[in-house]
Amino acid sequence: IFSEFGSVLKIIIFTKNNQFQALLQYADPMHAYYAKIGLDGQSIYTACCTLHIDFSKLTSLKIKYNNEKSRDFTRLDLPSGDGHQPLEPRIPAAFGEKFSLFLMSSNAINTLPGLPVPAPPGALGSFPVSIPAASAATGQMAAPGATGVPGNSVLLVTNLNPEAITPDGLFILFGVYGDVHRVKIMFKKKENALVQMADAAQAQLAITYLNGQRLYGRILRATLSKHQTVQLPHEGQDDYGLTKDYSNSPLHRFKKPGSKNFQNIFPPSATLHLSNIPPSVTVDDLKNLFASTGSTVKAFKFFQKDYKMALIQLGSVEEAVHALIALHDHDLGENHHLRISFSKIYN
Repeated sequence: IFSEFGSVLKIIIFTKNNQFQALLQYADPMHAYYAKIGLDGQSIYTACCTLHIDFSKLTSLKIKYNNEKSRDFTRLDLPSGDGHQPLEPRIPAAFGEKFSLFLMSSNAINTLPGLPVPAPPGALGSFPVSIPAASAATGQMAAPGATGVPGNSVLLVTNLNPEAITPDGLFILFGVYGDVHRVKIMFKKKENALVQMADAAQAQLAITYLNGQRLYGRILRATLSKHQTVQLPHEGQDDYGLTKDYSNSPLHRFKKPGSKNFQNIFPPSATLHLSNIPPSVTVDDLKNLFASTGSTVKAFKFFQKDYKMALIQLGSVEEAVHALIALHDHDLGENHHLRISFSKIYN
């Protein structure tokens, strides 16, 4: 389950206060962050084995033995210890109703204190995991929402409005939750598209927040694709602008390590966070700009200490999604391009 979000280095399981718990160490702190966003509160089985996930104060696990209590996946040479047989992956019977787990990374997840991690907006629900004999033998389990290749970074997006959707629109929307490298709208079935994210963790994050979201009058569906890359058109082949490469786009939000954008990932909401506003732009200017997209502006306020940023509340979540697609990177003059993201203020 947790390998879907990044490289898992070490795991220790134990019982404390009659509750089954575990410590899990990732190779990268952001993978731990994505795993917490995607899995906290989710159930491994329907209404059973509900995960409760927090960040650990520890920065690294010290493991002496590879057995049913602990495992260092970087040290397969470790002894089993205490006469235990080498670990055969299995589901512990002690999972019970709830399972507490504490995440860390080798790069110290605590370098990101106080991350505002929202609960998933319900797009996943619980993800029943059936484990046939072959899977049980290898310890592999399905990830939430995964219908394609596990660990894949390519999404299949369906039920789109072919009259309104464009590659640029999908790039902007999915770019809120990860760096989009390529987009392909299917030529023969324009209700469907492929979106290639920078990595599997970002793909899973996009599924968590965008699957089930209304977009141009339809309910968007996002799952993992069976394709592992989006192929660009051959030289001389005209695909009518339906495939675009964004690998080197300056609009990627997450290419800079430690960017504040990692700390401000929220589900789609009717309230948008605006930034990079030049001093000459007024409240009325911004209200009129958003009204021009067909949005109803219900409330607006500048940040008191920084008039470069503001919050704007629109008539619905769908209106906000449309406005973000239409106006993110809009030229406001004075070499300022508007930056838009969903706000943690949901109403």
